[in-house]
Amino acid sequence: MSELDPLLRDKVKMLGKMLGNTIQASQGREVLDSIESIRKQAKRARGGDSGEREQLLTTLKNLPEETLLPVVRGFNQFLNLANIADQQHGSSWRRAEALQSGLDTMFPDLLERLETASVAVDGLSERIASLNIELVLTAHPTEITRRTLIQKYDAITRLLQQRDDLHDEHPLLGELDQRLARLIEEIWHTNEIRKTRPTAVDEARWGFAVVENSLWAAVPQMMRDLDQQLLARGGSVLPLDAAPVRFASWMGGDRDGNPNVTAQVTREVLYLARWMAADLYLRDIDTLGNQLSMAAASAELRRAYPNDPDEPYRACLHALRSRLVDTKQWANGCIKQQETSGNPLTRDDELLEPLTLCYRSLLEQGMETIADGQLLDTIRRVACFGVSLVRLDVRQESSRHAGVMQEICLYYGWGDYLSWTEDEKQTFLLRELASRRPLVPKHWQPSAEVREVLETVAVLATEAGDGVSCYIISMASEPSDILAVALLLQDAGVREHFPVVPLFETLGDLQQASLRMSKLWAVDWYRSYCEQRQQVMIGYSDSSKDAGQLAAVWAQYQAQEALTRTASDAGISLTLFHGRGGTVGRGGGPAHRAILAQPPGSVAGGLRVTEQGEMIRFKFGQPDVARRNLKIYVSAVLEANLLPPEPARIEWREQMTRLAERGVASYRAMVRDTPEFVRYFRSATPEPELGKLALGSRPARRKAGGGIETLRAIPWIFAWTQMRLMLPAWLGSDEALDDCQQQGDLPVLQQMYQDWPFFRTYIDMLEMVVSKADAAIAQYYEARLVEPELQLLGSQLRQRLDKVKTLVLAINRQQALLASHPILRDSMAVRDPYTDPLHYLQVELLYRERQHPEIVSQLVEQALMVTMAGIAAGMRNTG
Repeated sequence: MSELDPLLRDKVKMLGKMLGNTIQASQGREVLDSIESIRKQAKRARGGDSGEREQLLTTLKNLPEETLLPVVRGFNQFLNLANIADQQHGSSWRRAEALQSGLDTMFPDLLERLETASVAVDGLSERIASLNIELVLTAHPTEITRRTLIQKYDAITRLLQQRDDLHDEHPLLGELDQRLARLIEEIWHTNEIRKTRPTAVDEARWGFAVVENSLWAAVPQMMRDLDQQLLARGGSVLPLDAAPVRFASWMGGDRDGNPNVTAQVTREVLYLARWMAADLYLRDIDTLGNQLSMAAASAELRRAYPNDPDEPYRACLHALRSRLVDTKQWANGCIKQQETSGNPLTRDDELLEPLTLCYRSLLEQGMETIADGQLLDTIRRVACFGVSLVRLDVRQESSRHAGVMQEICLYYGWGDYLSWTEDEKQTFLLRELASRRPLVPKHWQPSAEVREVLETVAVLATEAGDGVSCYIISMASEPSDILAVALLLQDAGVREHFPVVPLFETLGDLQQASLRMSKLWAVDWYRSYCEQRQQVMIGYSDSSKDAGQLAAVWAQYQAQEALTRTASDAGISLTLFHGRGGTVGRGGGPAHRAILAQPPGSVAGGLRVTEQGEMIRFKFGQPDVARRNLKIYVSAVLEANLLPPEPARIEWREQMTRLAERGVASYRAMVRDTPEFVRYFRSATPEPELGKLALGSRPARRKAGGGIETLRAIPWIFAWTQMRLMLPAWLGSDEALDDCQQQGDLPVLQQMYQDWPFFRTYIDMLEMVVSKADAAIAQYYEARLVEPELQLLGSQLRQRLDKVKTLVLAINRQQALLASHPILRDSMAVRDPYTDPLHYLQVELLYRERQHPEIVSQLVEQALMVTMAGIAAGMRNTG
């Protein structure tokens, strides 16, 4: 990075110098010198100087306790500032010319390839408008950075953007630099680590802030870009109501394993979303009121607003403004459960129609330039966000619904629901769905768990429930799981045809998904209920933790193929919902390649995908970055539908099946069947200490105690990332790929990599994650923290890591990892001298805490938490 782009190097250097000045002013020259000395030692050690490494370790072990925290914080904050500079520079017009390609030209390049393939440009605007892409913002506890610091980091980004717009001698540069220095000082004097966990409502507010601060601007900007590029190719602009990308959220609706998300929380979040939407539209309307002062108007507009013939547009906007004010008051009153009055907006068309009326009038009067300004942007926002801002998904685990049915059946004396066969359950549920009498008895006192489920579906039946997009069922395994939810929704009076979405997560469930949905679609009542449209969610996190990444990705691919085929045969319009995380171990990775690696035809019905934790901030936290990433989704889904890849060859599929079978056996042999594995994991990683981090509203474990199976996928991956073994992303693939090579099939793997997007994407993701692994650092964790009798296991794991690195290079025919991705490689190299000391300090702090927990000071505890934050920043992902 430093060699490729001097401008970025200068930004990192400038921010680092400002941080150094702050540290010196706050902590003294001695602390700053200590940090700088450690950084230089780490850089020389990273270059291969073993003597320097030993000196570095000695220095860190001997740091006095009062110096630990400022040293750790210094490295942590530098990594955060480097990330800010890196991300901001990625969207800067001043970045090096060598980087002005790829993402910025993706959509124009696609249009050119479509033209070459004789795809007519005339109908492209309608195709784009119908793409049906929905990005679902989730609050999985991976965002380790405090919200207050995120706001300050965003302010630094904006200042860096302003600096880019000024020449080197501009008189305002000094003022901008003063503001940057002031922000860095504010950051230094702010605690990095939360003292208390955010509530589910806090998480939802953060999601709304992402819309307010970034997406609100990015969406109309993205639509303008698409319009301009379509017109440049002789096409037409997108329809006024086009919204190829929309947004939903799990924040405040995802109650699977999270007792902190209650019916009351969901209700409050739904009304908060209405309030926030009204507030944002009010700002737009005030701006438009200043702009649309003209008198010339259509007869249609004058008839609708006859009271002010001199300023008919302002009359329209004034009426709309009044209703938006009423909407805020109504939503606020509903949150407080108070009586409200007024005339709030509750439907999208109530907001859209007055705006489009103004738009048509301006066009009719020849004022197209005015119409296509701020007014068009507001119309685009209404099409995307509606009156609910982001629609909420509700998610609950299937056994909770079965528990409701069990208690109802026992109350009425109908039998033991949980002991019934699947056919018996379906017969009962279909009979009740056809019944006219209520299912839930009056004056009934169910258990607390059952009451919570019933109160949740009752919320969905309220006016606020219109802001809920679907009901997702985790661990869905049979048609009865879906029918049970449909029955509860119907009994509560929820709107008809409310989408019910099964989530298939484990390896076994993915393999059975098509068969189970086929059984469901064969039920006449359900076909009518779903109106022959179905959404199915594919789980990435739990399937990877259950079977290993290699077997999981192949099971996910096959499940998508089978579901697409089965839905087509059944006459069902299918939308697949991808429950991806931010890391490779949870299905993460570059969106464009991931979409194009899906089975041909699998995104024909649209695409739904989760965006979680810190990845929301990285991909959508700044308007320019968000606009670019939104165009990536549009380009990729459009390309997947119009220029689909060739189906995989039979011999490739057979090879992949063999790899997956060997991979899952190898993964489970280690994770499930090796007695020492769990002890090693908890000794070598900071997993036992992760619970002290107030990362999110959701507990780290589904239930107390137990082994790996009770641990959520997120902390499972977070812990391995912290000590740089990165095990969840490669374990199992090492032995599977090695067996294939030993059998002489390396040429087949190389051909698969060259010609099959699915396999190439998998190997590229594997390359990226093992490039972040570091066996020497992992060994240091082990040597300091793990009992001697367990260290042989660690040695075996490191040997397997080295093996998978060799195999990746053999398959992609490169001499070094990331040889074809120099920007990522150099970015990691810049961060290593700052990340390495945090690893070594984390080990030291873990050692002190575990050896003498009774005398560990608050300073040591806090420093340990900061090392976790710093390593997460250095690695650019957590869980």
